[in-house]
Amino acid sequence: MSTAFDHMTTDEQIGHVQDLWDRISEHPENVVVSEAWRVELARRATEYESNPDIAIPWEDVRAEIRARLGQEG
Repeated sequence: MSTAFDHMTTDEQIGHVQDLWDRISEHPENVVVSEAWRVELARRATEYESNPDIAIPWEDVRAEIRARLGQEG
């Protein structure tokens, strides 16, 4: 069974997925988070609070990804 989504380019499909995520994220209270994820998030928060130097700034992460992909800033 083919849908209109199947006939879109990859860029168009990604755009629709991003739009969908934006719509879902407008109401985070409707997103169910499993107990396992809650435990993991709490563990990571505790780890960060006890050693904030372990965090890597987003700008550094983005620069590293772009360097790996051969893209500039």
